[in-house]
Amino acid sequence: MPRRHIRVTGAPEAPLRAALTALRTELGVPESFPPAAQAEAERGARAPVLPATDATDIPFLTIDPPASTDLDQAMHLARRPGGGFRVRYAIADVAAFVVPNGPLDTETHRRVTTLYFPDGKTPLHPPTLSEDAASLLPGRIRPAALWTIDLDADGRTVAVDVHRALVRSRAKLDYEGVQRQLDAGTAEEPLALLKDIGEARERLEVERGGISLNVPEQEIVEVERDHAYTLTYRAPLPAEGWNAQISLLTGMAAAELMLAYGTGVLRTLPAAPDGAVGRLRRTAQALSVDWPHHVSYAALIRSLDPRRPHHAAFLQECTTLLRGAGYTVFRDGDLPPITTHSAVAAPYAHCTAPLRRLADRYASELCLAAVDQQPPPDWVLAALDALPKEMAEGGRRAGAVERGCLDIVEAALLKDRVGEVFEGCVVDVEERKPTVGTVQLESPAVVARIEDDDGTPLPLGERLRVRLTRADLGAAGVRFAPA
Repeated sequence: MPRRHIRVTGAPEAPLRAALTALRTELGVPESFPPAAQAEAERGARAPVLPATDATDIPFLTIDPPASTDLDQAMHLARRPGGGFRVRYAIADVAAFVVPNGPLDTETHRRVTTLYFPDGKTPLHPPTLSEDAASLLPGRIRPAALWTIDLDADGRTVAVDVHRALVRSRAKLDYEGVQRQLDAGTAEEPLALLKDIGEARERLEVERGGISLNVPEQEIVEVERDHAYTLTYRAPLPAEGWNAQISLLTGMAAAELMLAYGTGVLRTLPAAPDGAVGRLRRTAQALSVDWPHHVSYAALIRSLDPRRPHHAAFLQECTTLLRGAGYTVFRDGDLPPITTHSAVAAPYAHCTAPLRRLADRYASELCLAAVDQQPPPDWVLAALDALPKEMAEGGRRAGAVERGCLDIVEAALLKDRVGEVFEGCVVDVEERKPTVGTVQLESPAVVARIEDDDGTPLPLGERLRVRLTRADLGAAGVRFAPA
């Protein structure tokens, strides 16, 4: 989904707004919170359940897109005496505000996740909580699940603790500003340690065979001078990857805690099916991507430049190995057959975004219980078995929202340009029907279906002049053919 979320201007009856409204209706996206759920959120905001531990002396900071106000995580990084690092990671404590089995809890199980649209978002929790009382905004004292993870000099985990505490963020930073400081060498600790720890964790990721795909993203950008919008490609900044490593570190620590505890909810991904990597090797050969046999898949991924068309096409193909992720629940020491996430190459859990993702609240509660060696709360156990199905349904709806929004914006951008020719690159071709695939335009940043009606197989990974044949804000979307 778009990494920065913009507001689409224009009258409600405008075609773009109407198409987005139709998409919401089609996908059953709720318009507002039920009155009882909203009232409960307001009561929780006024009187949350606060922990006794006070950690407000730790100068936490957050790193998020500039316009974000639903801040789930705050961090503090430090060096340990004698070598290594200490990562403190505060996660918003949603359970301090939500009454188990109450109206708001019921509504969050219906929503499952925050949904992002170009003209606004549909939050998991009312903004009263998600953008105010529970958000780790700077200068505000907030309840949190406070993780303390000690690392050795190589970035390996040596000790983990999590407990409830009051925290206070000192600064709200954004990725671009953080990257500028780190590049210029002007960042002071603890921010300067983000690069050191992030790079150490990236090296360990390569060592264990983990995968981080650096695929260019489509981003919806507002054009301020005429209140319009366009699509551009955006490669994630290194600082975003280092920040993500802190979240991955915490998710891996959470998984290990729950596995040792015997009850938990993991984010799992089976290993790629037989033949999948072999197919990628054939694709690499077709795209002239050099993949020596002694080079691992994970190492190859890190060597690619997403700005090069052949590499971007191959990275797009690599996403096929990441399909099939889901949530796996276990209890009472009966561990599931699959406990790892093959892209992380380790056990892993979602626990760092509870304001925007339902499962994280449950993982957080189970980790707190594990550290305290106490039974899980009854409300957690009662909801655990249904969680994988709920999250799967929510994930499908979020994926449909993401693709639907991009289809609508692409069609709105191109609706008056049917028949024009564009420069692009074929980034995917269907195995069973090689005349059908996906083309990525150079400008605007459109990724859409292409089909050769003459029956000629599409040239995977090659530059191609393509003609726009359709741009429909409805279900048909955008379509191209070779020029």
